[in-house]
Amino acid sequence: MFKALLVFFCPFTVLLAQNIQHINPPGLGNSPAYTQVVAAKPGTVVWISGQVAQNSKGEVVGKGDLKAQLNQAWENVRLALAGSGAAFQDVVKVTTYVVNYKPSMRNDLRAARLRFMGAGEPPAATLVGVQSLASEEWLVEIEVTALIR
Repeated sequence: MFKALLVFFCPFTVLLAQNIQHINPPGLGNSPAYTQVVAAKPGTVVWISGQVAQNSKGEVVGKGDLKAQLNQAWENVRLALAGSGAAFQDVVKVTTYVVNYKPSMRNDLRAARLRFMGAGEPPAATLVGVQSLASEEWLVEIEVTALIR
């Protein structure tokens, strides 16, 4: 019943996306790692909570190992997308939080994202260095927004 009420009160959520545009406006830098602006016509918007290096049993994967944690967090994003009927090509925004971020970490962050998302048009993205996350064992948290086409 709750789902039916949600659809009734939020009818825009059941529309299919018509178009997603990746825009790098003149005057803004052009990066292979992210798109400056992603515009989308109405569609089914999916907000994925921040995913961390935790397996299905709630155990931390890769304690102290950023690369291992990135792989688990991205795998969790993949599972969350699939569970909502979305895929990586539907992602329009990525926000990545990294504990004690240093620019030397960018290559590992980029490599992990490319393994999962591929080399197509990148979504809009933000990288945030943080002091800590909700658990001391977590080194990275990734949240995404997707628009199902």
